[in-house]
Amino acid sequence: MSVPVIAPAHHSSDLVPPRRPRRRLRTLLVALATTLVATVLVAPAASASPETQLAELTVRSEAGGTTYDRDAFRHWIDADGDGCTTRAEVLKDESSTSTGHTGTCTITSGSWTSAYDGVRFTDAGGMDIDHMVPLKEAWISGASGWSATKREDFANDLGDGRSLIAVSASSNRSKSDQDPDSWMPPATSYRCTYVSDWIAVKHRWGLAVDSAEKTALREVLAGC
Repeated sequence: MSVPVIAPAHHSSDLVPPRRPRRRLRTLLVALATTLVATVLVAPAASASPETQLAELTVRSEAGGTTYDRDAFRHWIDADGDGCTTRAEVLKDESSTSTGHTGTCTITSGSWTSAYDGVRFTDAGGMDIDHMVPLKEAWISGASGWSATKREDFANDLGDGRSLIAVSASSNRSKSDQDPDSWMPPATSYRCTYVSDWIAVKHRWGLAVDSAEKTALREVLAGC
């Protein structure tokens, strides 16, 4: 199935910078130490190409959509007890300038570019923290059989900078729980990164892909 082409809503896709590696050592150590579940995850492997990782994913039909409950994935938590939730940690890490905050760690200002659509923000209120692989997509791809602790780890994954991303609220809600077979970022220059990150997150957590999803991912990769 071909991937729909969606025109950028506000800015040229040329404005979208490549995703930068992120996550401070502190948050990485916390993510690894939070639970024993973290020890069985597949660490990000720079040597494994997206094509190789995609080939290693299990292909099966999605199941369990009618039993999905967003509350089964507890978020946003403060894993290291520093007063900053997962949302705040991502906003701080992805801002290109120092962030402002109220209270203990409610981020209010900074400088962000939403990779999905190229829109720039200085007000954190316009940003959503998106799960690269949506929670419902994770549920129907294998997470329905996980423990509550593992689902919480997935929903707050600061151990790999590809798992969570600060994007415009409008683009996140446009994406909703769709996979790459039915939704791709309006910013066409970001699509290669998007599918590579999607594959990496599914590979990291041992999630499956369905046949149409795999075809869509493979078609995008072929043009990268």
